[in-house]
Amino acid sequence: MDLPTATKADVSLRVPADSAYVSVLRTMTAGLAARLDFTVDDIEDLRIAVGEACALVLPEAVPGGDLEADFRLAPGTLTVSVSVPTNGSRAADQNSFAWQVLSTLTGTASSSGEGSRFEVTFTTESSIPVPGTPPGAGR
Repeated sequence: MDLPTATKADVSLRVPADSAYVSVLRTMTAGLAARLDFTVDDIEDLRIAVGEACALVLPEAVPGGDLEADFRLAPGTLTVSVSVPTNGSRAADQNSFAWQVLSTLTGTASSSGEGSRFEVTFTTESSIPVPGTPPGAGR
C-alpha cells in the first residue's frame, strides 16, 4: 500500500519537542482511532507506534522546537506524521528498535529528513473491514 499523497491534515497538534508531551499525542491518537471504529488492540498498537515515531524524531529536534503531529483520517485508515525542526538533513535509523517496532505495528512507514524538518509518517488500517471496501484496498 502506498502512502496517501500529502494533503491538509484533518487534525494537527503542536506541542513542545519534549518527551513529556508524547503522552498527549498518544492520547489524541487513541481518540481519533476510536472515532474510526478501530478495535482496542488496534488502538493500543497505534499508541505504541506514535511513541516509537516520536522516539525517532525527538532526539533530532533543535532546542526549543515544537513537535508537530498531523493526522489524516479515512474510513478504517489513519495516517500519522510527526515532525520536528532540525539543523540540517536527518535520516531514520531503519535498524533501530524504534523503527522495527514502528514498521511492524503499521501498514507502511517512511521518513523524510530533507532541509530543516525531520518527519516520520505511518499509515495503519483497522482490523475491522469497512463495509463495501476490500481489506488492504488503500482506502
